[in-house]
Amino acid sequence: MSQPTHILKLGLPKGSLEQATLDLMARAGFEVRLSERSYIPRTDDPQIEVVMFRAQEMSRYVEDGVLDAGLTGQDWIAENGSKVRVVQDLVYAKAHLVPVRWVVAVPEESKIRRVKDLEGGLVATELVKVTKRFFKSRGVGVKVEFSWGATEVKARLLDAIVDVTETGSSLRANRLRVIETVMTSNTQLIANVRSWQDGWKRDKIENLAMLLQGAIDAREMVGLKMNVPVSLEGRIKEMLTAERSPTVNYLAEKGWLAFDVILPVAEERDLVPRLKKAGASGIIVYPLNKVIH
Repeated sequence: MSQPTHILKLGLPKGSLEQATLDLMARAGFEVRLSERSYIPRTDDPQIEVVMFRAQEMSRYVEDGVLDAGLTGQDWIAENGSKVRVVQDLVYAKAHLVPVRWVVAVPEESKIRRVKDLEGGLVATELVKVTKRFFKSRGVGVKVEFSWGATEVKARLLDAIVDVTETGSSLRANRLRVIETVMTSNTQLIANVRSWQDGWKRDKIENLAMLLQGAIDAREMVGLKMNVPVSLEGRIKEMLTAERSPTVNYLAEKGWLAFDVILPVAEERDLVPRLKKAGASGIIVYPLNKVIH
């Protein structure tokens, strides 16, 4: 088999975002197969070469041209000060479709209530440069130490921590109180500036961005099919919001219509019982892989 003439070197994050990213890639149509002993997985797209890097260092390798593109957090791009092309904001995290927050946190019993109360204090974080810039912008003098993980444990040994949170549950479990948000961050698809100027690579990256965003959008949507008597067509349509206009076709059985519509998951669970009571039948709800707007 001949080798492809074009290759896109794509970095995927290893670590906390790893599984969520692999799941997203699969939903977007790209199967990535990992080996326990290799940082270079295999993919079913012969034009994409995947390399696994920590999110913390991804933007540096994209900036330097080691990678053409990569997925990493907005936080680590800011921390590294990397000059890269941001192609797409992709709002997904370890467990939820939400951005993450870097927050200043202190023990619940601490007397510290405001950022300025930390003047002269000691703060631990992984996000050192961003944290230093944050306190400098507030005119608060603190010493910022790099934390090698388990940052929450250090909150009672130091004056405060700056840590990342998705839902806040871990902070609450450790009896920590948030006093301010340093930054909000989401995953971004970034590209090397020179690679972005290459026509083939740019097209490949843009297509990847579209499919990944479509996979994210689909996670909160479902497809719904149902059979509706012709006499109830108007009534059923009224139950669907204007932006959820269905596709309607006549069935082989006289007097019946087939409705097909895409709905948010939150709407579907309330709507289906109402549709059934209104006279719809053969209702089928199915998951979606991608929704391309």
